[in-house]
Amino acid sequence: MRALWPLGQATVQEVRARLFPERSLAYTTVMTVMDHLRGKGFVERERRGRSYLYRPLVTEEAVREHALDRLTRNFFVNSRDVLRNYLFNGAGSVSTEEPPSQKQVPAAPAESRREPERNARIDTSLL
Repeated sequence: MRALWPLGQATVQEVRARLFPERSLAYTTVMTVMDHLRGKGFVERERRGRSYLYRPLVTEEAVREHALDRLTRNFFVNSRDVLRNYLFNGAGSVSTEEPPSQKQVPAAPAESRREPERNARIDTSLL
């Protein structure tokens, strides 16, 4: 989407060319992602000769607002003020209930305590 928004509309090849300086991706990879975005209703496509021309159906601002709403709901007690406080005053100010140092967090079972994988990717759709 970050490659498509500035272009307004583009073919898979144009999106791939825009992404190439950051990441070398196969044409089929970009095509698959664009098709998934279409399936989720984020883009529409129109046949142009042998390829498709993709257009965004959502604005960057709408996606940003949605992500910010999910972030505040999941990590900052559904309060942008708590998020703002966290960003400006540091990690010690997330909860509005009691200071983090007073909270009792149960220990994780031994089998679940392990080092995170290096280079692990976070699936942002789960956030």
